Amino acid sequence: MVLGAFILFILLGVGAFMTGYFLVNIPPANAMATKQSNVYLYSDGTEIARDGKVNRENVPLSKVPKKVQHAVLAAEDRDFYSESAVDPKAMLRAGWNTLTGKGKQSGSTITQQYVKNYYLAQEQTVSRKVKEFFIAIKLDREVSKDEILQGYLNTSYFGRSAYGVQAAAQAYYGKDVEDLSVGQGAYLATLVNSPNAYDVATHPENKPRAVARWNYVLDGMVKEGWLDRAERDKVKFPMPEQAKGAPGLSGQRGYVVKAVEDYLIENRIVDEDTLSKGGYRITTTLQKPKQDAFVKAVDEQVMSKVDKKARKIDKDVRVGGASVDPKTGKVVAMYGGIDYTKQFVNNATRRDYQVGSTFKPFVFTSAVENDSTTQDGRPITPNTVYDGNNRRPVQGWDGGTYAPANEDDYQYGDISVREATDKSVNSVYAQMAVDVGSDKVKETAVALGVPAKTPDLTASPSIALGPSTASVLDMTEAYATLANHGKHGTYTLVEKISKDGQDIALPQRKTTTAVSREAADTTTSILQSVVQSGTGREALAAGRPAAGKTGTAENDKAAWFAGYTPDLATVVAVMGQDPVTAAQTPLYGALGETRINGGGYPAKVWAQFTKDALEGKPVNEFDLQLEPGSEEPVAPDPSQSAQEPDEGDDTGGAADGGPSEEPDQGGGRTQGGQTQEPTGGQGQGGQDQGGQDQGGQTQDPTGGQDQGGAAQGGGAGGGGASGDNDGGPGGGAAQGALGGLTVGTGGRDDD
Repeated sequence: MVLGAFILFILLGVGAFMTGYFLVNIPPANAMATKQSNVYLYSDGTEIARDGKVNRENVPLSKVPKKVQHAVLAAEDRDFYSESAVDPKAMLRAGWNTLTGKGKQSGSTITQQYVKNYYLAQEQTVSRKVKEFFIAIKLDREVSKDEILQGYLNTSYFGRSAYGVQAAAQAYYGKDVEDLSVGQGAYLATLVNSPNAYDVATHPENKPRAVARWNYVLDGMVKEGWLDRAERDKVKFPMPEQAKGAPGLSGQRGYVVKAVEDYLIENRIVDEDTLSKGGYRITTTLQKPKQDAFVKAVDEQVMSKVDKKARKIDKDVRVGGASVDPKTGKVVAMYGGIDYTKQFVNNATRRDYQVGSTFKPFVFTSAVENDSTTQDGRPITPNTVYDGNNRRPVQGWDGGTYAPANEDDYQYGDISVREATDKSVNSVYAQMAVDVGSDKVKETAVALGVPAKTPDLTASPSIALGPSTASVLDMTEAYATLANHGKHGTYTLVEKISKDGQDIALPQRKTTTAVSREAADTTTSILQSVVQSGTGREALAAGRPAAGKTGTAENDKAAWFAGYTPDLATVVAVMGQDPVTAAQTPLYGALGETRINGGGYPAKVWAQFTKDALEGKPVNEFDLQLEPGSEEPVAPDPSQSAQEPDEGDDTGGAADGGPSEEPDQGGGRTQGGQTQEPTGGQGQGGQDQGGQDQGGQTQDPTGGQDQGGAAQGGGAGGGGASGDNDGGPGGGAAQGALGGLTVGTGGRDDD
């Protein structure tokens, strides 16, 4: 009976196989020639852009170099010429994963992938896999392996709207496939697995993954005897060219389309292959008036100052920006760059520039959230006094010596947390990170919205100084959480998506309590001080209650302003990048300034955009619930603070190290230890005339001079309009981010 049952089972299996084999015929090719466009809309239904042109040029296999063919085989199916058309074991695994909801799995042979690309649709279903199985077997019997490989190379999607290896060669290297080198062919083979993930020009932060996959391909070629080891050792990673968008995607349109595509794919709303087929109608959360306001602010505050003929460095100026409604998490505006057809990378979503001191507020938020205390047991509040002296070794950390430099090696002495935030004092925040616990600081940042996978988000004291490379949009999401009293919901770019009139389900937005209201609101209170009397005073031009923080990357390669009102959270970054090599570059001398600081052009863009975006809306005040002990000290008699201290006195006043207060504030008062000059008061080395600082040398740690009421100093003796002294990771502290063992050596908080 057992034997009979076994034989019956075998016969049934054979019968099922034969039935499937004869019933499933090889169908005609699918209708790729009729591929539809995807339509992208503003939230009000106004069209943003259409994409969907099929970029493909079929080539015979004889035009594809053997090394390129072998690279694809090494990446996708090394046994293609020797094995059957199907891999039953891999198919069963893929089918099981599809049934159990584990997502898209690839275990198919090249023949099966070609069948899917050329004859079938891209949906991940059991019925499609069954058809794929039988068609692949039939096809393998009726056509040669070379014909199948040729078809596969001409139908595979490589990203950048490129179908087929010839279109990919042009899209990534600007040459025909027959002219590709071994390294370039291996890179294109890498892309077949996941074009969006491995395009290092579009996503620079993914380069390590792409290089690892590229090495896997080359090593596979050596293993299979298709490439000599000596030749392989000479191959260097071939950076692809910066991609150029289609003309219909010029201006901001292409950046929006790419950001929405990434959002849909990363959130598994639509997979990459299916989206590339087109036919979707996508309504975004972007609001056209705010989008237009962002472009106008960047054009008027930054791009109008660019003079490539007078200053070679101006060609490197890039700007990225994003704005989120804190209550809904909707992205209402985004600025990706000067023009998608000229600069392909979206500066709002890229994750390869250090965020600098815009990270410091997360340290203080974590301190309040965790009821942290100083090394001697004092609760950390805005009024807690720290030792702000330059290169002060952090205490209580067993990871080695770490003593970060303040900007220009300035000695602040005892200084309150509020004033240390105003002046972005590195020594204070590095110590605070240890007092809180750098692991807890990282947890808080992630809870607020900084992705856990952010490069260089390392739990060490230097985490406080911002060596991590979160995107502008990531930082906007995190600051929106602070604006929303600690309630976090992931951002959304898509309001609605449909195909053929049928709506596609979007993930429900879940709001969680990232940090307590006291933690978020107390952080807001000290960030208000940064705008009122610290490095972010240009933000006052928005005419709204505002909280914000400036930041600068290592070697001045990027300058940031991250801020919010009760109604809108917005982050702006000015970046330096060589347009030819794509290398990050310092912005010294750009736009006619000695140095670009976060309190200068980024804050100016922020202020103009915020003012225009909220025009006509009620002016809402912050409704804050502060932690105990965070109230500001009682201000002394203004007449006692009007006199500037002698040089060298350590009072924490504006003449001692921070930017001088705007001269039109009048009636000097002490706020959190910061001295503010009254109108017409004496500055050091000059006089206020008519409320304007005309050459009075207000001894910023930057060494700049106040002119016309706005600190035109900034770091190295001029530059940022607000004398932003936050800096980014400079002077050797960047290495400390990795191991925490490096003593900062530079003059800025460049860690």
